Amino acid sequence: MSYRHQYVIGDLQGCYAAYLQLLKTLDFDPEQDKLWFAGDLVARGEDSLNTLRHVKDLCEQGAAATVLGNHDINLLAVWRGATKIKKKDKTAPIFAADDCDELLEWLRHQPLLVYPDKHTVLVHAGIPPHWSIEDAEKYAHQLESQLRSHLKQLDRLLPNLYSKTADKWHADIHGFTKMRAIANYFTRMRLCQQDGLLEFSFTSGLDERMPEDFLPWFEWQVPRTRKVLFGHWAALKGEIDLPYARALDGGCVWGNHLLAYRLSDGKTITSSAQCLPISS
Repeated sequence: MSYRHQYVIGDLQGCYAAYLQLLKTLDFDPEQDKLWFAGDLVARGEDSLNTLRHVKDLCEQGAAATVLGNHDINLLAVWRGATKIKKKDKTAPIFAADDCDELLEWLRHQPLLVYPDKHTVLVHAGIPPHWSIEDAEKYAHQLESQLRSHLKQLDRLLPNLYSKTADKWHADIHGFTKMRAIANYFTRMRLCQQDGLLEFSFTSGLDERMPEDFLPWFEWQVPRTRKVLFGHWAALKGEIDLPYARALDGGCVWGNHLLAYRLSDGKTITSSAQCLPISS
């Protein structure tokens, strides 16, 4: 289908008012335009429930698509009893809603990787340097099939997706260890070593001191056939724009703005409304 405009939008985090204002700024028309969301639809903004409902409706109309982020997977884990709601998350209204099961059944069927156009690939956190885009697509499908499986399998999977330490990727990695590593690359990654070993504690901007031998995943320059569009790293404020990577989490939930990246020309449009800053 030919669209008037296509936009890739960074982490919504439940910032519903800013999201609606951004759609007005874009003059978004679901009959002519398409939105691509970088994941983390929910969590710390003022209205995760209506944000999730709105995105689901647009996706079902064919006017939008989304990838899963770490907060989206965490929402599924809370739903299935694998973990509890985090103190800073404002997602309780989702679980009290009459359409909770419908929303989360839809959410667990969303992908980890999509291709907005022939020049780009969209994931939530990034693609590690030891994976090609073709590798990433293959591994995304492996975890997606687990997330979309019958509920008994989902209930076995979700508690195994969490660890405070990173798993080392190797040729024989398998089972839940492999699924956790895949989830970590797609939804939690910021810093890594060249072989893909992750570091979870660093969440700051690039001007802060980083652990030795670790770099932002996108600074390990490897040949890419597509530009990697990603969210997740709010401290970057969407300011990283490289030939092979583009950051799109503007940190709206931290008092900044939502970002929309227009695929046709790379122009970035920001929301005029903001979420209220979160106290640390």
